[in-house]
Formats: sequence, structure tokens, C-alpha cells
Amino acid sequence: MKILFLHSSSDAYGSGKILYYIVRFLHNAGHECYVILPENGPLSDELKYLGAEVTIEELGILRRKYYTVKGIFNRIVSLFRAVVKIRRYIAGNGIEIVYSNTTAVMAGAIASRLTRKKHIWHVHEIIAKPRLLAVFLAFMLKYFSDKVVVVSQAVYDHWNYICPMQDKLTLIYNGLDAAEFHNVRTTKIRTELGLPTDTPLIGMVGRVHYWKGQDYFLKIANIIHNYSKDVRFIMVGDPFPGYEYLLDIHIRLKKEYDLENACFDLGYRTDVMQIMASLDIFVLPSTLPDPLPTVVLEAMFSGKPVVATAHGGATEMVVDGQTGILIPWDNAEMAFAKMKPLIDSSLLCHKMGEQGRVRSEQNYSLKTFEESIQKLLINV
Repeated sequence: MKILFLHSSSDAYGSGKILYYIVRFLHNAGHECYVILPENGPLSDELKYLGAEVTIEELGILRRKYYTVKGIFNRIVSLFRAVVKIRRYIAGNGIEIVYSNTTAVMAGAIASRLTRKKHIWHVHEIIAKPRLLAVFLAFMLKYFSDKVVVVSQAVYDHWNYICPMQDKLTLIYNGLDAAEFHNVRTTKIRTELGLPTDTPLIGMVGRVHYWKGQDYFLKIANIIHNYSKDVRFIMVGDPFPGYEYLLDIHIRLKKEYDLENACFDLGYRTDVMQIMASLDIFVLPSTLPDPLPTVVLEAMFSGKPVVATAHGGATEMVVDGQTGILIPWDNAEMAFAKMKPLIDSSLLCHKMGEQGRVRSEQNYSLKTFEESIQKLLINV
């Protein structure tokens, strides 16, 4: 089967990693996989290495920075051009199924309808505001897709509430390969940062964005640091285009909180598994619902207790008090109080981490994910 995949970026964060896994196992199963991305990057390199046909084209990607009259006009023009190119690509390569990854990619939905090809839309987002945009995207999902894959029950409920479409929605949890997390070096990052092996280390991983919670993480880190000067913190991830100014805010906050020598900003990294292996506690501080954060799965597969804000897909992944702790997204003092037992006990960290590892391997395995995607393609 010839399948065309469309994705909104070429980074190797959550949704990009999931796309990589999908293309990898479908390619290995004998399908012909074609991918169009808006730019070159880590993801395009990895997909080319797999043997997928990768093309770089402007896709009229929808970003928050375009939420102006001028920006919307710009996106309409770019979207029209992208649809024309994708139609030609579908016809020229005999594409049978178009697979759009994330709601930021709309051109594939339109092009698939114009060429009468099956369209699958893989939705990784919960978008509540602006309300008009959310309603528009829900309309697109319902009427321009044959199947809509959602990554968590939270995502399912969100889009189905805006525009009922139970007949289109299919819940498929993301999956990771447990074998990739075995025998990972646990001291790499500590050695790099010059930290003793017994130094408590708390970290977060995620794109720098206003709702990903880096500033909230720093607020919590400030309270923890005042409680115990021995704890160290790491932040991993680079900014979404247009959000580079947030890095200056983080620098200012670290100075204000006296965390300049206690919190390390590592930027974009490709060695996330080694980073996870080095941590004692992983934190997901998202201040808005995160649909099904892949980094939480990475932490669980790494055997780390997860402290996550209590909304979005994290509430389906983390068993509060067993595999981690659910904290409020707007109260750093209360978050610290709930985290304190983990900070005080390495034994409890290990116990929760191991329970999280078992849960992740039972519920979020790559094999189950692959079987679900294969079944989806058969029934689309």
C-alpha cells in the first residue's frame, strides 16, 4: 500500500517520534511510505535512513503566530499552494492513503478529498482557544477524514464534545519500544554536569512554549531548593519558532530564584533516554492539558517516578500515589507538598518508578501500538 504522511515539523519531539515509529513498522511490513515535511531536521534524517521517500515542501502549517488578519491571509495562500502540490504528488506517486499527523496540517485533508483518497488524521492536541479555531478544526476532522486517531481519552472527549463524531474517532495510545530503554547509561548527564552520583536530580523535557510550564517548573524548583540545597534540576528542550523570548524569561527567573548554579538548561538534546536514566524524579509541569505526552512514557519506561500536572492525558498515564504524583497546575506550594515524600525518599522514588515501568510495558507497548495502526489501515 502506498501511504503519504504529512507532518508539521522535522523535530524529534513527541508527535514526531510517534510518526517515526509508524513509518518504521509500516515500511518494515512492506508498505511504501512517502513523507512530506516543511523543513529538514532530525526527523527527516531518521526517516530517510529508514528508506522512506522524504520530500520538503511548504505545507501551510497553522501556528499561533499567524492568529492575526495578516497571518490568516498568509496561511490561506500557503494552504492553497500546498493543496495544489499535494494533489500533484498524490497523482504522480499513486498514493492510496493520506495520513496527516497533528491538526496543524490541514492541506492533506483537503487534497485527499479533492483526489478521493482515504484520509486518516492523527490528532495529538487539545485546542480550546481561540474557540472559533477549535470549532473550525473539529468541523475539518469530522468532514474531511475517514478516521480520526486520538491519543488519549482526554483528546477523544475534547473533540467529540465540540463536534460529535464517534463514528470517526479511534483511540490509540502511543507506544514505545521497551528494549530501547534497557541498559542505558545512568551517569552520562551527571558526568557531563560534574555532579556526584548521589546528588538528587529532578528534570523536565519539552519544547519551550508558554503552556509547557518551564516557568512553573522553576517556581517549584525554587521552593525545593529552599528546602534542600543539595537538589539539582535540569531543563531540556528548545523553543517553538516565535517563542525564543521565553528563554530570556527563564534566565531572569533563575537569577531571581538563585537557581543559576542549581538548574541547568540543556536545550535541544538527542540523548533523552540517557537523560531520563540519570534522573531521580521526572516532572511534567504543563499548565494546559497535555494530550498524551510522550516524555511521560519515556520516563515511565526508564523506571522513573512521574510528577505531572493533573489534567490531560497524564491523568490516564500516571496512577497517583503508585507510579507518581499528580499535582495542581497553578499552585507551586501545594505541588511541593505533594512531591516532598519523593524528595525525601530515594526508596519511594525507586518503588514508584518500577511500578511505572511495569505499567508502561503493559499498557503502552510498541507492539500493541503497531497492531492498532495496522488494524486501522485495514478498516479505513
